[in-house]
Amino acid sequence: MDGFFSTLQRRIRHWRVGAEHGRTLFPQDALDAFTDAIAQGEQTHRGEVRLIVETGLPGHAIWAGHTVRERALALFAEHGIWDTEDNCGVLLYVNLAEHKVEIVADRAINRVVPPDGWQAICRELTSGFAGGRYRDSTLAAIEAIHALLRQHFPATGPRANGNELPDAPLML
Repeated sequence: MDGFFSTLQRRIRHWRVGAEHGRTLFPQDALDAFTDAIAQGEQTHRGEVRLIVETGLPGHAIWAGHTVRERALALFAEHGIWDTEDNCGVLLYVNLAEHKVEIVADRAINRVVPPDGWQAICRELTSGFAGGRYRDSTLAAIEAIHALLRQHFPATGPRANGNELPDAPLML
């Protein structure tokens, strides 16, 4: 019975964090700045960066006991971030209800960036969020991801494979 009540409490927490809360923390001007930062950064390397901000997990994911990491992995697959030409797509996933951030990177970039590299970016981002710096912290995280991609997958001329994923953040 204890598991049922904890799942119910988790569901209520996710339900209470609605779209309006997401728009308050990430207003349109911030989303536009993220789009620009992603687009400009992608001109300097061969990777693809995708930002997904979700106010709360869907009910079915909560009842199934999915973690934020599992949700990030599902979105990574669902949005084809794994399917880039050089296998160096990176998802920056923010879950507002659980105050958690995940970075999921494709296999080529994961071969050269150790998990603690991604974890450091996540720690900085959540620290910034705790201080109410949603816009600036997210921009810094996007730049840190670009820096890693530039280091390991520098641009070698015009992007032969073009822009493979949308640059605009996805708000769920």
